[in-house]
Amino acid sequence: MDNAKSLIHVRDCWKSFPGKKPGEQVHVLERVNLNVDAGEFVCVVGPSGCGKSTLLNIIGGFFKESRGEVRVAGAPVNGPDPRRIFVFQENGVFPWLTVEENIGFGLMSRPAEERKERVTHYINMVGLSGFEKSYPRELSGGMRQRVEIARALAANAEVLYMDEPFGALDFLTRIKMRTDLIRIWQAEKKTLVFVTHDIEEAVQLADRVVVMSKRPATVAEEVVVNLPRPRDLDSPGYLAARDRIFAIMGMDVHGGGTGDPK
Repeated sequence: MDNAKSLIHVRDCWKSFPGKKPGEQVHVLERVNLNVDAGEFVCVVGPSGCGKSTLLNIIGGFFKESRGEVRVAGAPVNGPDPRRIFVFQENGVFPWLTVEENIGFGLMSRPAEERKERVTHYINMVGLSGFEKSYPRELSGGMRQRVEIARALAANAEVLYMDEPFGALDFLTRIKMRTDLIRIWQAEKKTLVFVTHDIEEAVQLADRVVVMSKRPATVAEEVVVNLPRPRDLDSPGYLAARDRIFAIMGMDVHGGGTGDPK
């Protein structure tokens, strides 16, 4: 039975794509069931190529499930919705617009004063004060990701779908972006569904980590991370959650195999 608090419901979701040969079907997802509560931060992890991004694209309305049902806020997902915004690994900012113009892009129908106030608020929130007139080519990769997150927040999206948004960043920038994302999420109370291949990142960020099996993927297990933030990456609770996810995926903490994954 669906959790009454849940914003996102995925029920018995299957997805296949046409193969290279006539009549061939490539099965990516099968029997996927998932709930995400309003305001929850959920990370999705799994083996490379298992279908994590496919699942996110189905929830976001870019792909249609082959079987099953996906609902957000009680309504079937039949396409993208401006109330739910994607943040991708590859920067989606417009290179011909400045920082403030990018962030205000979804606010063109708002009165000028309101638009200015919201843009200023989110520029400050993501730490880009002083870069309002800068173009994306003048920014670092982490700063461009901040612009994209601020644009989604300024448009008052209720859900952010994030597909490995920090995957192209260097290690130190990723660590800083994780800390900043948690701070922003705690302030804004948005619902986040975050796909990552990085188990350490998932445990550092999420309320709950959804672990996918190998393809055709289903939900192998869900790991609740009930730890205070900011998280101590050396604490027994953090290490136990991390090691549990590695074990579900049939790996040890050094990336070696421990047997067949679920």
